[in-house]
Amino acid sequence: MTEQTIRLLLADDQALVRGALSALLGLERDLEVVAEVSSGDQVVEAVREHRPDVALLDVEMPGLDGIEATAALRKAFPDVRVLIVTTFGRPGFLRRAMQAGASGFVVKDTPAAQLADAVRRVHAGLRVVDPVLATESLFAGESPLTARETEVLRSARGGAAVSAMAKELFLSEGTVRNHLSAAIGKTGAANRTEAVTIAEGNGWL
Repeated sequence: MTEQTIRLLLADDQALVRGALSALLGLERDLEVVAEVSSGDQVVEAVREHRPDVALLDVEMPGLDGIEATAALRKAFPDVRVLIVTTFGRPGFLRRAMQAGASGFVVKDTPAAQLADAVRRVHAGLRVVDPVLATESLFAGESPLTARETEVLRSARGGAAVSAMAKELFLSEGTVRNHLSAAIGKTGAANRTEAVTIAEGNGWL
């Protein structure tokens, strides 16, 4: 019986990481990397062109991040499985990725043989989650932030003034201050900078 070859797409903004993943996975007889892209914006088009079976996506990428790209890909090509492979092993990212339709979530220091096995299991329709992250996710719980509070904290990442944030989000300055205050309270932070750091650390942004 001929062994089926699993076609892969790699999406990571770091060329060295993409190259290393491609080389490692390419050593497996039943795995073939058919496309590589450097941003989340390129994922759906690359899938349309190369028809992979499994897409391996990083979380932090320019344009669409890996979680947003997962949602877009699952909507456009529901038969293509998604495996998140990231440096950012945060419970919030895991929860959001699975909600977006990912079939697996592993960290980049996963041994090559385990990563290849994760690809095969995801392709077979199974879910694969880093066990340490899975445990942390159970204890971390859902994000306490509303969608608008999350949006305001994302806008606050670069240290922008409230007036600039209000203009960007089409909100009044008072509304932005209210959402910032709520987010600071919910994260237990002392100020908005600390609130951003806490929310990012939990994968809520």
